[in-house]
Amino acid sequence: MAHVKVHGRRSVWASRRQEVSDAIHGAVTSAWGLPQDKRFHRFFWFDDDDLVAPRGDAYLVVEVVCFTGRSPAAVRALVAAFYDDVAPALGLAADDLEVIVLESPPTHWGIRGRAGDELTLDYRVDV
Repeated sequence: MAHVKVHGRRSVWASRRQEVSDAIHGAVTSAWGLPQDKRFHRFFWFDDDDLVAPRGDAYLVVEVVCFTGRSPAAVRALVAAFYDDVAPALGLAADDLEVIVLESPPTHWGIRGRAGDELTLDYRVDV
């Protein structure tokens, strides 16, 4: 399971939501083998004054919240996919993109009326 939270300036990114979502989903599906139909993206757009960072106006923060179980190599592959694929697709410099992978055990998720460790997934988490 993986959910993606995207944070950026409304003035830069709101009109490009689908493009951002498609680029991110491509990275997650290629690096981790998530099914194409497992897209859970949330967008948090800020007014220019509400996102303070020593970066350019296009600064984008992507948080991938997921079940534990992926190897350090799989996490590195996802991060690499963001810089090799997502950043160029969106016209971002490496300094204007930050990726944070947050893991928690499946027991800490409630999905479809049950704890995450009770689900049968149609993809692997232990990659």
